[in-house]
Amino acid sequence: MLALALTACDNPEGGGAEGDGGGGGDDEIRVGLAYDVGGRGDKSFNDSAYRGLQQVQEELGISSENVQDFEPSEGESDVDKEERLKNMADQGFDVVIGVGFAYTQPMINVAGEEAYSDVDFAIVDSEITDLENVTSLVFTEEEASYLVGAAAALKTEEDHIGFVGGVETPLIHKFEAGYVAGAEKINPDVEIETAYLTQPPDMSGFSDPATGRSTAQGQLDKGADVIYHAAGASGNGVLEAVAGAEKMFIGVDSDQYKTAPEDQKQYVVTSAVKRVDTAVFEYVKSVQDGEAQSGIQRFDLESGGVGYAKSNEEAISDIEDRLDELKQQIIDGEIEVPSEP
Repeated sequence: MLALALTACDNPEGGGAEGDGGGGGDDEIRVGLAYDVGGRGDKSFNDSAYRGLQQVQEELGISSENVQDFEPSEGESDVDKEERLKNMADQGFDVVIGVGFAYTQPMINVAGEEAYSDVDFAIVDSEITDLENVTSLVFTEEEASYLVGAAAALKTEEDHIGFVGGVETPLIHKFEAGYVAGAEKINPDVEIETAYLTQPPDMSGFSDPATGRSTAQGQLDKGADVIYHAAGASGNGVLEAVAGAEKMFIGVDSDQYKTAPEDQKQYVVTSAVKRVDTAVFEYVKSVQDGEAQSGIQRFDLESGGVGYAKSNEEAISDIEDRLDELKQQIIDGEIEVPSEP
């Protein structure tokens, strides 16, 4: 039997949320969110979803006891995920959100049961099209990756860059494809190292900073001086290696300049931002408003659902105009970004 980790949505540094929305009336919707591999605290994908939960509390007035999140267990199976989703629905959550494509089959199994037909389910990073009570929140990761690939090619001093993927899946291929295309747009001769930490069904590549660090070190040893990762919590190890070598790092999903340790911030050039927080918030708001989103909800450059971070002004200022030019060309359809390597 899977032990479920259930916590009220609170501050990752250990304090309470900034507001609990008031009294927790009986008419409030209940929102439950289940994290992907690595859980809350990965400073990337899951933490972006967590920020969406915080926004739900702060802006929709839903009390803390009605907004809760569930942590994954190490090495868990689809059966474990299915049990988690069922327990959330059985406990009376009106909204059940699965963060990550790994929830695809478990969510199909649970949401398809007649007993849960009145529950509003959503899944991040997977397209489920044949269940009316499931909404898919998906992103054009390749577009954001194209921009940071261009940034890497503009910043490298060695014409040699790297990419570290967590698990080799079609989703992470989108990150690689966009990154490579963006870099080669700037410099067709740029040398690009690519590596994946694990192969399916082993999903530990998203939660293994030590392997992320050693893999990045291998790319640095080969001469790469800018490394981009799409590896979840494993990216924290990538950053350690890059900062230790005083080279350049590109983060993913969240603005990782903001969460990097103080002595590592200067090495974070930018991040490919993926607004999972916005997707989570807008979905919950639609349910609260009585007009639940349905089908495929796609977040792209044009809608602001993906982009690149500009927090490290010193590092990005000299290439920002060029990146914004490429961004507009993608939006206008002048550049078609590949989604496969």
